[in-house]
Amino acid sequence: MEKSTKTTFEKLSAINVNDRVEKKNGLTYLSWAWAWSEVKKACPDATYKIKETDYDEQLGFMCHTEVSIDGETLEMWLPVMDGANKSMKKEAYTYTTRYGEKSVDAATSFDINKTLMRCLVKNLAMFGLGIYIFAGEDLPESEAAAPAASKPVFPPVLPDLIPLAVDDANWTKVLNYVVSNKEMGTAMLLRALSAKYEISTAAKAAITKVVGKK
Repeated sequence: MEKSTKTTFEKLSAINVNDRVEKKNGLTYLSWAWAWSEVKKACPDATYKIKETDYDEQLGFMCHTEVSIDGETLEMWLPVMDGANKSMKKEAYTYTTRYGEKSVDAATSFDINKTLMRCLVKNLAMFGLGIYIFAGEDLPESEAAAPAASKPVFPPVLPDLIPLAVDDANWTKVLNYVVSNKEMGTAMLLRALSAKYEISTAAKAAITKVVGKK
């Protein structure tokens, strides 16, 4: 028997957002204003909260949002990054690549605000709206006749990540960060650290053990 009502995810994931996205530096972006309007049309009870923006001297800024729809609440997080997808901090800094030295400007309130709204769009995708963009697909499931070819999506794998292994040069400061922020939970800590580090399997296991949860 066909279901008489659709779930929130079924309703929102069926919306084709292709004509509402923008391309920039090979990445796909969706307007937060349009995304929120579509969600409110389909789910009038939807609400969102802008959560506290965290800051770490090594990792930079991490923005957080929270969306509630039909009794379900989901959180999302996103680092503040520049056009090259490098974490922005309170002060400008430089880093070395195979192509030479690069610089990252200090984050401004505009950068943080922009990231918060992008984080909100990503948060809405967790409920279904435009989630196929993050999965690298061309069409929503209800319209796709066959699997689509992969495309660059946001957020991408960050370039020039620093290798992180147990007992290497960065391990102590990372471990101190983990201990100080255990309340974030393993999953969120690993995502935050992954904005800067390429974490080895052993390091992930050690972090999980320190936090005490999976």
